[in-house]
Amino acid sequence: MSEIKDIVVQGLWKNNSALVQLLGLCPLLAVTSTATNALGLGLATTLVLTLTNLTVSALRRWTPAEIRIPIYVMIIASVVSAVQMLINAYAFGLYQSLGIFIPLIVTNCIVVGRAEAFAAKKGPWLSALDGFSIGMGATGAMFVLGSLREILGNGTLFDGADSLLGGWAKVLRVEIFHTDSPFLLAMLPPGAFIGLGLMLAVKYL
Repeated sequence: MSEIKDIVVQGLWKNNSALVQLLGLCPLLAVTSTATNALGLGLATTLVLTLTNLTVSALRRWTPAEIRIPIYVMIIASVVSAVQMLINAYAFGLYQSLGIFIPLIVTNCIVVGRAEAFAAKKGPWLSALDGFSIGMGATGAMFVLGSLREILGNGTLFDGADSLLGGWAKVLRVEIFHTDSPFLLAMLPPGAFIGLGLMLAVKYL
């Protein structure tokens, strides 16, 4: 039980992939212009991490050490392709919004890193839990950054949530304050860097 608790705490906070390891910064900075985009990519990454860790762990005894990295990449690419097709089929608006960043999950060093550092050494269910915890930690960081940028930039929260959750989710959109001219700094890449810097400062207070 203590090992399970440690895996969850490490993944969500103490060893957070975005705020501690500073891995996967490209999607973290590029996609988090809205809370919906951040949540969508974060959940997709979590699903990929969980399934990849589970598969790598289940096959670890039959994976030759000399070619393990190419095998991990093939497994990750297969899982990402399946997730991409699911998003395309059931959340096409989100698929269009995220664009190239869905297939780029294949190159995300978080996924390869957890496969090599954890899943290749542990059992399937602990590996799946590790992938889920690491993914949710990254999703949390993406969501907080995306929410801050959307609120400061547009004065809204969950704008476009229907592209992720369906038509009913339009009711989730909240207008925090009305603005005729968006605060572009928050929506552009410099705002992402500033926001991440503030989050890191809070993390290490």
